[in-house]
Amino acid sequence: MSVTEEQILDQLRTVNDPELHRDLVSLKMIKGVTIDGGRVGVHVELTTPACPLKDQITGDVETAVTRIEGVNSVSVEFSARVRGNSAIESKLPGVKNVIAVGAGKGGVGKSTATVLLAVGLQRAGAKVGVLDADIYGPSIPTMMGLAGCKPSILEDKIVPLEAYGVKVMSIGFMLNPEQAVVWRGPMVHGAIKQFIDQVEWGELDYLIVDLPPGTGDVPLTLAQSIPMTGAVIVCTPQDVALIDARRAIRMYQQLNVNCLGIIENMSYYICPHCGERDEIFDHGGAAAAAREMEVPFLGEIPLNAQLRAYGDAGTPDKTFTDADERIRQAVDAVVRNVAGQISVMNESQANVPTLSVE
Repeated sequence: MSVTEEQILDQLRTVNDPELHRDLVSLKMIKGVTIDGGRVGVHVELTTPACPLKDQITGDVETAVTRIEGVNSVSVEFSARVRGNSAIESKLPGVKNVIAVGAGKGGVGKSTATVLLAVGLQRAGAKVGVLDADIYGPSIPTMMGLAGCKPSILEDKIVPLEAYGVKVMSIGFMLNPEQAVVWRGPMVHGAIKQFIDQVEWGELDYLIVDLPPGTGDVPLTLAQSIPMTGAVIVCTPQDVALIDARRAIRMYQQLNVNCLGIIENMSYYICPHCGERDEIFDHGGAAAAAREMEVPFLGEIPLNAQLRAYGDAGTPDKTFTDADERIRQAVDAVVRNVAGQISVMNESQANVPTLSVE
């Protein structure tokens, strides 16, 4: 008896996306089935090209489909289509997700995390932009290798610069290198609004916003100006940093912005000479805080001289090619976990029941 497409789809209804916890068929992730005798091909469309659990999905699909009598082999092909929020696209046409990267205090590596997320997602195949909203201390131009560059204007729109395939906009492009920004709240509010309304971002899967530290005007302006998919909080393992990180999470909750999770930066140090690991600033505090506050823990980024050097030189892509393998694996895990949580957030929001009035 020949294998049918309906038999295959019935088996795929038993395979859940490990993060979305629904079957691949109802999620409309099955985009094609081919049958050639006993050989079956399945095309799965992921919700992010940086899917953290692609191997698990492959194994689960193969196991399910080979249960069908007559199937000898199964091949799984992947593509990806990032899903977004219609409320965001109505405000920023073409932009599917807006992710704020914040911190309760300065000096925890928030801009480093922003750049690594942006470049990592782009390398995975996503269309990414970075909005440097750290008005008082814009460091993204330097870290992306764009220091001294100026954006162009096209039909009354600011055209963002591009580096490593990532579109970038920053107040730093408008300032002299040593010029201080001495602005009151209304001026900061106006600059953020301009970056949202007058920049031609084009088609983006993810717009990542690097916020200033703390709980001041900029996060409030951003939350009031545009819907956000969620916020990522960056902290270090010390108790003082974790106290401030908790405050940042509470702020986003008050602003009705979902917390995608916490990244622990400078989590540990790996000696480049002997390879030993040293937990200079303690370790595991962010994971414990995430459990306590019931938000996801997104992973650990080590304290590493290579990461510092790549940031200073404006060559963040080298983190993914030239850095120590343990560093690459740690950063890749954070990128995949953030992408996975964005997919989870979009799916949960898409399935929120609405009240009908008759």
